[in-house]
Amino acid sequence: MKIKEENQTLATITLQNYFRLYEKLAGMTGTAVTEAAEFASTYNIQVVPIPTNRPNIRQDHPDLIYKSEDFKFGACIDDIAERHEQGQPVLVGTISVAKSEKLSRMLEKRGIQHEVLNAKQHFREAEIVTQAGRLFSVTVATNMAGRGVDIILGGNPEGLALRDTKAEGLDPDTEEGRARFEELHERWRAETDAEGDKVREVGGLYVLGTERHESRRIDNQLRGRSARQGDPGESRFYLSLEDELMRLFATGAMNWVMGKALPDDVPIEARMVTKAIERAQNTVEQRNAEIRKNVLKYDEVMNEQRKVIYRRRDQILEGGDLREETLQYVAESIDGAIQTFCGGEFGEEWDLEGLHAEVAATWPTELTLEDLQACASTDQLYEVLAGEAIAYYERREDELGAEVLRQIERQVMLRLIDQHWREHLYEMDYLQEGIHLRAMGQKDPLVEWQREGFEMFGAMMSSIVNDFVKYVMHVQVVVEQPDEKPDATRMQYSAPEDPSSAGNTMGAAAVAQAAAEGVEAPPEAVEEEVQAPVVKSEWDKTPRNAPCPCGSGKKFKLCHGAA
Repeated sequence: MKIKEENQTLATITLQNYFRLYEKLAGMTGTAVTEAAEFASTYNIQVVPIPTNRPNIRQDHPDLIYKSEDFKFGACIDDIAERHEQGQPVLVGTISVAKSEKLSRMLEKRGIQHEVLNAKQHFREAEIVTQAGRLFSVTVATNMAGRGVDIILGGNPEGLALRDTKAEGLDPDTEEGRARFEELHERWRAETDAEGDKVREVGGLYVLGTERHESRRIDNQLRGRSARQGDPGESRFYLSLEDELMRLFATGAMNWVMGKALPDDVPIEARMVTKAIERAQNTVEQRNAEIRKNVLKYDEVMNEQRKVIYRRRDQILEGGDLREETLQYVAESIDGAIQTFCGGEFGEEWDLEGLHAEVAATWPTELTLEDLQACASTDQLYEVLAGEAIAYYERREDELGAEVLRQIERQVMLRLIDQHWREHLYEMDYLQEGIHLRAMGQKDPLVEWQREGFEMFGAMMSSIVNDFVKYVMHVQVVVEQPDEKPDATRMQYSAPEDPSSAGNTMGAAAVAQAAAEGVEAPPEAVEEEVQAPVVKSEWDKTPRNAPCPCGSGKKFKLCHGAA
């Protein structure tokens, strides 16, 4: 692979704060009740349970716990085989692709026909799961697969008709294809309705869970696949002491119960064990919620800084007038320079040479070192420097024109904010990587993160102000000469001698933008040709998972985007 430069973070936000940007938040899920406390604390949203349309008559059998995983899977296969002989459809839930494939191999040895639904079958996911309610069907799925598709007892006539229509080489979107689809749909509807009655007689869809998930929500989602709209159904979970949840969070009481003189292939069904499992799940949920809460606490610092930066960018993009702010920034820059070089109480402690060099880098000053030495106090220094700086700024405004200078100010400020914000994100990422080590010094990492983040943000804002003043004070507009090309207008900077000054850091993007607006580019960037923006076609702009523009009905990545 080609070695590339390290990635640069341009923007960052947590999902919680991203959702909080919306004025109104609402959602619907069948398993939100177990997380009601987190919804209330994070989003201030109340969870309201809605009664089912028809009474739920599903039988949720108690869990069966085995000593080892092998005996657990053996019992699962026996249970599936018994249900399969009766014709009852079975949906088996596993926690991983590896476990689903292991169970599939065991079913093949028993000669039980089945379908496997996992990440490797995502193209056929909807087709497989919609037919999981047919007689004698066995579907092995991961807990995440196929959610959002209704399992209709007896089969889904629409899916079957669509499959047969495509098998005959007809397009369902054409008139001929639609007619054939309707014909097949009516034929399959009569068959699936009759088959659905037989499935109800044998007990409906049986959901078998091979392991408890860390979150009760996932278990509830799996159970909820059965007994829709008042249909009958059953569910049961098979567990073992080797399961990850049981191994990490099981109590000593559970091991004591399982350690009794029982054969390995004999399960126990105890209410105490079921309660211990629920406590273990609750422990994991609380731990995960605390992790999310802690991440959110750290992001609150960045969120407040993000609001300030993006509010400032919006003001500039909306065409705000920066004249008054520019004058304020000039005053702040002068005040900061005086505090840096003349912070002592006595004139002998002042570094007037350093102050004069800083002033010369900020604007083309005509003041000499002797003029500064004649000042008896810092207040007098400020008056002399501020008077010259403001007078110079107003002269430039008269020379360039108010509108041109306003455009320059907006462009410069926007580019500086983006540049410094990217650097700040990089520094904050670096700080967060090691902030937890502060705990070894008996310091709260979160408090240290907030304190240093605030200081770094303040330093960034000061840098933006200082660089902005240097840019605005040095930018020059060269009037287009008659013998020059029509597009020869450029923006120039009278860069100070200090190579680290802001006059040498304007990027190519600012050059192109400034040239388009009739102002001039830095001298070192003039020789570079500004290429015209590449206009992407509809094909290039199509996302990989969007419908292909050719009208085939396939995803772009599976059609013309495959190349």
